[in-house]
Amino acid sequence: MNKWFSKKFLATDIRAPHNFTGVHLAPPQWLKLFFLLGADFTALLVAWIVAHRLNDFYSPPPPQFVWWTWWGLPSLFWCYAAIVLIFFTYAGLYRPQTRTQNFLGVVKLISSVFLLTLVAKYFYDPAIDLPRSLFFSAWGTSIIFVILARFVISLVLSPLESRQAIPIFLIASSCRIQHLTVTLERRSQYRVVGVALASTAHSHHTLQQILASGAQEVLAEALPEADLASSLYWHLRGENIALRLLPSSRDMLYRRGMPEIFAGLPTVRVEIPLLVGLDYRLKRALDYGGALFGIAVLSPLFLAIVIAIKLSSPGPAFFRQERVGLQGKTFQMWKFRTMVVNAPLLQQQLEAANENDDGIMFKLKRDPRIIPLGYFLRRSSLDEIPQLFNVMMGQMSLVGPRPLPLRDVERFDAWHHIRHQVMPGVTGLWQISGRSDIGSFDDVARLDLYYIDNWSLNLDWDILVETVRILLFRKGAY
Repeated sequence: MNKWFSKKFLATDIRAPHNFTGVHLAPPQWLKLFFLLGADFTALLVAWIVAHRLNDFYSPPPPQFVWWTWWGLPSLFWCYAAIVLIFFTYAGLYRPQTRTQNFLGVVKLISSVFLLTLVAKYFYDPAIDLPRSLFFSAWGTSIIFVILARFVISLVLSPLESRQAIPIFLIASSCRIQHLTVTLERRSQYRVVGVALASTAHSHHTLQQILASGAQEVLAEALPEADLASSLYWHLRGENIALRLLPSSRDMLYRRGMPEIFAGLPTVRVEIPLLVGLDYRLKRALDYGGALFGIAVLSPLFLAIVIAIKLSSPGPAFFRQERVGLQGKTFQMWKFRTMVVNAPLLQQQLEAANENDDGIMFKLKRDPRIIPLGYFLRRSSLDEIPQLFNVMMGQMSLVGPRPLPLRDVERFDAWHHIRHQVMPGVTGLWQISGRSDIGSFDDVARLDLYYIDNWSLNLDWDILVETVRILLFRKGAY
């Protein structure tokens, strides 16, 4: 029998907290919660004022909905703001680990509140005609201002969150503990305060280790089979400790499914969309539209960079390199030139100095081939802008696994080639998860597989927004 918990746990429901002391948050996490709540409320307030001012002269709120006035604002606003914030809380938008830029979630939740308002209005008094101009202007401005507020908060809080060391306990196999420990402490704000072997994950001794370490989270990989798969989760939750799992590709597929009892058996059914392929067609339409818009808007910047490169270094302003794309087909990828003209030939002499952990990719933080202007272009990622033309030619997408040179692909293991089954992208999970700070290509490939397994339009949008934030802070590029 599993000896995971003590007698006091046996006497209670496994889901019950062992000691109810409220939520344990570090000061930066409380600060994030406070700022998010304040930003969301302020955004809703500004949206209401704008919508009210736009409609006050010809379409004010019906007096039947003004039950009281507080601080000069009618009851309709207070009810609306309270419901939106409750919806946000229930959906997890204020959890410490939740990314602030879950913009698609914001759009869905605010839209749900407005649609419920129509239903509630009908049952309250069908004869009341809610002004359409007020309704739609409040709906649109609420979405716009909340998204803008959350984007600003993410920019402000990101440097603060990255400085806070969060204690984490690691559970993994013996061959992975060292690698994961180094990875966590090098690439994140987490500090490993204890480790345990995956084979002992369901033991009472491991639980006591976790509690004694003072960890706020547990990261687990390759958990062994157990009679109750959620046993670890429930006992950590009872102690107010968050659990993170490193999933296999099979686990990711399960996540897409809907739990269902089939023929008396617990199964996971992976649904097929009603309109198969519509989301991918929308993605490609957004690729072409976004690339065309970017080229039009950034054309003055194109010209300025071309002139600067020509003045600072002899040779062409653009650099073309053969890269491996969809289904292993090669294409010429465009970039602004950041190195001397004979850089490809000089690379052979620098191979011995490669700083990449496994040698698959070639990386040097201080590459002698880079021209002075090239450092700025690389740090700001402006050298990648010409790839918008590759998108227009149908060779790349705005989001996807980064296409790599032939030299790198020739060093691939067999499973690395799975990334070539989707259209390569200008940006991707690699770029927002560490970029050049990721030294092992196995970790890069795992990010690509995660992207393929979990692809959605919402994930693409999250990656694009996070890319903008990282470019502003110039993190991880050289």
